[in-house]
Amino acid sequence: MADNVIGIVGAGIVGLAVARELTRRRPGVRVVVVEKEDRVAVHQTGHNSGVVHAGIYYQPGSLKARLCTRGGALLRDYCAERDIPYDECGKLVVAVTPDDVVRLDALAARAGENAVPGLRRLDAAGIREIEPHATGLAALHSPRTAITDYVRVAECFAEDVTAAGGEVRFGFPVTSITSGRTGLRVGSPDDSVTVDQLVICAGLGSDTVSGLAGFAAAPRIIPFRGEYMRVVPEKTALVRGLIYPVPDPRYPFLGVHFTRRVDGTVEVGPNAVLATAREGYRRRDVSVADLSAITAWPGTWRMAARHWKTGVREMYGSMSKHAYMKAARRYVPSIGAADVVRAGAGVRAQALDRDGSLVDDFRIQRSGPITAVRNAPSPAATSSLAIAEHIVDVLTSR
Repeated sequence: MADNVIGIVGAGIVGLAVARELTRRRPGVRVVVVEKEDRVAVHQTGHNSGVVHAGIYYQPGSLKARLCTRGGALLRDYCAERDIPYDECGKLVVAVTPDDVVRLDALAARAGENAVPGLRRLDAAGIREIEPHATGLAALHSPRTAITDYVRVAECFAEDVTAAGGEVRFGFPVTSITSGRTGLRVGSPDDSVTVDQLVICAGLGSDTVSGLAGFAAAPRIIPFRGEYMRVVPEKTALVRGLIYPVPDPRYPFLGVHFTRRVDGTVEVGPNAVLATAREGYRRRDVSVADLSAITAWPGTWRMAARHWKTGVREMYGSMSKHAYMKAARRYVPSIGAADVVRAGAGVRAQALDRDGSLVDDFRIQRSGPITAVRNAPSPAATSSLAIAEHIVDVLTSR
């Protein structure tokens, strides 16, 4: 039996992809997206590095692995269809120490299980052929890793939704979700909408909105600010594509890296610093309410006990441009602190379980007529169209 109205909370790239998929697969259903900001893609979608990942890092069989591969292919086709910038500039994952080489071999095996297209292992000479100014002992080259403009992708998704008869309502912060005889009433201070089913894609507010719908407190969203440096124009030609370190398997972060953007600029970053507000894009952004929620969560202290040394190192890099670039220079020695300026920052909505574990995989939960995306960090933008397929499959299986 078809539902009359399906609501989506959040007009980031995942929420809009779900709305678009619903209009395609369920044309008789009315789709309403509610968003607290005045436009789409204001937060995570609008502050990421623009990379279309190829699936190198993710645990084989996980949602991330499956949906990244599928999502990347769908996104490439969509960008071609809508004339959105899409550049397969390629990525190097570079090992600079013997320990890195061991982890690189394990990463290559994982990428092989994930069927990453065109992946090959390079020695030091091979690195210089791809990136003449990069250095390392060995590397993995992913030629199909790409860059795009995710804000434009999200805008096009929204255009698709409204063209199909759906609606995107801005200035609608969700403050209540109640169940009644006529369906679910989703309320804001000034408005409300009644829906038959609801999908929560609220990003940095996903735990808060899920809590309004009766979901468990875990996982809790902990905001990590990722700060970027921009390479000065005189040095941008030194980086052709994307240059990444071998990631530390203890963390769901990929480490500070060099990223070419579709506008031709080159950025270094992001780091991962615990933010003092959910939307704390600047060091001076502090929310007492958000800090209280962060410190009240038992997982925060358990995480801090395990990883405090890394946290201190990240904070030092945040305060000192020289410290920030010290790690990056191991990969491109000719770009140092004098060759970058501070650029923007994003805030990553990282889910944290009660035991202090950083949630790595996508986490999507369902309770009756409500489906909640509880964790959707990178590669969520790459995977957005595949995540949408997955969620609509869940809704259809009701």
